[in-house]
Amino acid sequence: MKKHDSYWRILSTVYKKDCVLAFRQRSEIINPLLFFLIVITLFPLGIGPEPQLLARMAPGIIWVAALLSTMLGLDKMFREDFNDGSLEQLLLSPFPNTLIVFAKIAAHWTITGLPLIIMAPMFAMLLNLDSTAWNATILTLAIGTPLLSLIGAIGAALTVGLQKGGVLLSLLVLPLYIPVLIFATSAIDTSAMSLDYSGQLAILGAMLAVAIVSAPFAVSSALKVSVS
Repeated sequence: MKKHDSYWRILSTVYKKDCVLAFRQRSEIINPLLFFLIVITLFPLGIGPEPQLLARMAPGIIWVAALLSTMLGLDKMFREDFNDGSLEQLLLSPFPNTLIVFAKIAAHWTITGLPLIIMAPMFAMLLNLDSTAWNATILTLAIGTPLLSLIGAIGAALTVGLQKGGVLLSLLVLPLYIPVLIFATSAIDTSAMSLDYSGQLAILGAMLAVAIVSAPFAVSSALKVSVS
């Protein structure tokens, strides 16, 4: 068997395993979506139903809700494997640790980020966001949610060995999420004014490219420290 075939097999195996476990425990998929919907529903009740006000605040509301929803599953990304000892076995396997880490991050994004992208038009409509801004909303979520998973994986790896690491995980990850939040909401605001928002998307894309290259190495190193 060629080396790249074995790499692809371990990548797909880890990815499928995490996705299958998540679908068996459907709360891992439903909870982020339900939380996202609750946050977006509560904002109009809290600030009033004025359409112009809702449309002005919609980008920030959508992205804050997406950011917090993504964080719900971060603590479980490596914890179950750590508790049953399989994480240590994966790290000791002859396959690159970065490959295994990337598969687990991709599974986390599939479970938490992808449903948000699919449901984004409905959520945007609830907040009276202009149809011209829908494309920007979907594009920023498509680029930004994988970035959230990659950044969040670093915090999850650093706190996986702690009994109650959820609060510390939030403190580690939230400051790193702020640039994503700023450029994503700026892109949606700019599109709502019928202006070019490719600059914001380019910055988000550059951040995603850097994270794809560097985050798996950082997560792998953090897991080795946490497991040892």
